[in-house]
Amino acid sequence: MDNVLKALSDPARRAMIVSLHREDGQTLRQLEKQFDMSRFGVMRHLSVLEEASLITTVRKGRFKHHYLNTAPLREVQDKWFRPLLEAPAGVVCTG
Repeated sequence: MDNVLKALSDPARRAMIVSLHREDGQTLRQLEKQFDMSRFGVMRHLSVLEEASLITTVRKGRFKHHYLNTAPLREVQDKWFRPLLEAPAGVVCTG
């Protein structure tokens, strides 16, 4: 879970996740065109996302296609955020 939170801590990586959510299966070249950084910068961010299992890659010929994996996001939501958002026993929320 720490790898996921670390990966999400960077705005560029969050933007890449959003981009892959909009259009899954993008190549490095497609992602590179969207961000104001070098090819190696994009590759570095993709590496962090892959280490956190937030993306998976599939090689098709010469190109690697990047796909969003939402399972780690659900795990963080279920194990970390959901318990914090639920009211403790005996507390009445008037939200």
